[in-house]
Amino acid sequence: MNFEGKVVLITGASRGIGRECARQFALRGARVAIHYRGNHDAARQTLESLKGEGHLLLPADIADPAAVERMVETVVEEMGRVDILVNNAGIFQEHPLPDVSYDEWQAIGQRILSTNLVGAANTTYCVARQMIRQGTGGRIVTISSRTAFRGKPEAPLYAASKAALNAMSQSLAVALAPHKIYIAIVAPGVVATDMAAGDLAGPLADSIRNQSPMGRVATPEDVAYTTLFLASEGAEYLTGTIVDVNGASYLRS
Repeated sequence: MNFEGKVVLITGASRGIGRECARQFALRGARVAIHYRGNHDAARQTLESLKGEGHLLLPADIADPAAVERMVETVVEEMGRVDILVNNAGIFQEHPLPDVSYDEWQAIGQRILSTNLVGAANTTYCVARQMIRQGTGGRIVTISSRTAFRGKPEAPLYAASKAALNAMSQSLAVALAPHKIYIAIVAPGVVATDMAAGDLAGPLADSIRNQSPMGRVATPEDVAYTTLFLASEGAEYLTGTIVDVNGASYLRS
């Protein structure tokens, strides 16, 4: 996979899956725009780990539509265009219905949906419009989750945000293919990132790992490799596809 000369915008790239995607794209010749919300130190560490030159740091709140628009405009102004978008930014917070108040349900749900779904939708809109204007098409890869299919009883609105993200991405794959914009979705299971660190260090760690017959959870590298493949030349006919990266921990028919 060769991304020489490509410009890649990755949301939520300060750590975890986003950081590894940035590293792997840069290793293969891309210039990478690293979005982050508030952790400048972690984003700087991502930047410093990248091979090559011409990369860019971009602070923005994905839940803010105006900030998303400015972010994409900045990438185009500073780097010339966006060839590939990786929608990776997302937040998670447990909110089991029997245990949270109605006000908590509203507040948590608003935060999750405004970032995971609406933020990704707005980023996709701004990038796709830019791709249409430049006339050369592009690739959009969205990081979803196994929970869109398996559910998440302690975080139902998180699962809903990922299921809606899948539906939106597949709808846009149909709408944007005539513009040579190809969209694919990656649905990981549990990944060894900061988001899962508590569970993987707790009493349920072994049972979580043993959900997969491989006896482990995914690594950021597992997800990044799939993401790069879907964004690569030759993978166009996979547009609209959801790729499960869950080590056979959940099988869909």
